[in-house]
Amino acid sequence: MSFADLGLSDELLRAIGDSGYTEPTPIQEKAIPAVLMNKDLVGIAQTGTGKTAAFVLPMIDILGHGRSRARMPRSLILEPTRELAAQVADNFEKYGKYHKLSMALLIGGVQMGDQVKALEKGVDVLIATPGRLMDLFSRGKIMLNDCNLLVIDEADRMLDMGFIPDIEEIASRLPKQRQTLLFSATMPPPIQKLAAKFLTDPKTVEVARPATANINIDQQIIEVRSDKKRDVLRDVLRAEGFKNAIIFANRKTTVRDLYTSLKRSGFAVGQIHGDMEQPARIAEFDRFKNDEITVLVASDVAARGLDVKGVSHVVNFDVPWQPDDYIHRIGRTGRAGAKGTAITLATREDAEAVAQIEKLTGMKIPRTGQAASATEAVEPAEEKPARVPRPARQPKPKHGSREREQPQPERAAEARPAPVQQPLVERELEPADEGGWNGPLPSFLSVGLS
Repeated sequence: MSFADLGLSDELLRAIGDSGYTEPTPIQEKAIPAVLMNKDLVGIAQTGTGKTAAFVLPMIDILGHGRSRARMPRSLILEPTRELAAQVADNFEKYGKYHKLSMALLIGGVQMGDQVKALEKGVDVLIATPGRLMDLFSRGKIMLNDCNLLVIDEADRMLDMGFIPDIEEIASRLPKQRQTLLFSATMPPPIQKLAAKFLTDPKTVEVARPATANINIDQQIIEVRSDKKRDVLRDVLRAEGFKNAIIFANRKTTVRDLYTSLKRSGFAVGQIHGDMEQPARIAEFDRFKNDEITVLVASDVAARGLDVKGVSHVVNFDVPWQPDDYIHRIGRTGRAGAKGTAITLATREDAEAVAQIEKLTGMKIPRTGQAASATEAVEPAEEKPARVPRPARQPKPKHGSREREQPQPERAAEARPAPVQQPLVERELEPADEGGWNGPLPSFLSVGLS
């Protein structure tokens, strides 16, 4: 089947052709006709299956008829993170270049003034994160009375981030007679309740079993000691067949530390985490997309929606706390039919988390011996200095014996080995760790140093 068989307009087919795509993915093939028929839709698809285009493409054709009004967007797409929102905006620009549609992006971390100005002109498509949208509601800067198409993307991620109450508030402000599309990689009970509340007789489209991983991804677990994880990571990044990688860590501090460590080791590396300003995060992501850097260390802020063609490896430096996050992390590779490799570094303490991931995915992830040198090597036991035997105890002479008058050897000199003079070795002092002592020595330590 081709895109032309889905009922899309000639202008849209031309833009799709310019992007290099010829055949729709399964989720696009099943979802696009239903959306064009103005039906409510529940789309269940794992990341990397072309889910974004499954709602962007038909939306462009639907919105091609009609005009926008000031501060009243005609459609709304809710995304859990800034990166996802920006990714969807890129899709609208790419596929909508032959349509005269206006778009506004409402995300945190950037100036609100420019966003308000765009809304005042009127927009056909509003792409927003719930937090920034609720902020504009409270300021009276936006109305959704004319919004007849709502997309709730990555609904399970919205649930994880605590956005469901905001989504319910936002949906209550939209017209009751509207088209609603809900997309999610998994369908836990709270998301099922959300769909039942806000969708009317929806068509359900599922292209893979919930929480299954892309079959194009070669998954591996490397069992490793905690103190050897960085050594194993460097081996992975230097292995044959490596092109580029996104490395995921659970904590922002770990992201920063890994970035610094890999940079010192000579890798072309960048970082993305929640403490960075949005322009800096976008700049780092663009560097990775443009092959200016080959390694991107990231927190789970980058686990969903970042679409980079040709990512050869995803490395979980930390086993994710939530099993669902594993699916989304490794989905950054193996996209658009390409092959990819996902490697997870797991310690003994991660056994329970790994078991939860395997339970969710329904498969046993192969353990590999690639890091045998780092994980199985046993450090040699520290040599103890040879024990100097005590001299045999001399029998006590009897009273009056002449042996008492014989001089005894000096036991101390005999038992104590001669001191060995150690050569002086100069070494460069490392800078003090964060939080270490950098001031003058206390008086009780400086005695005798002058």
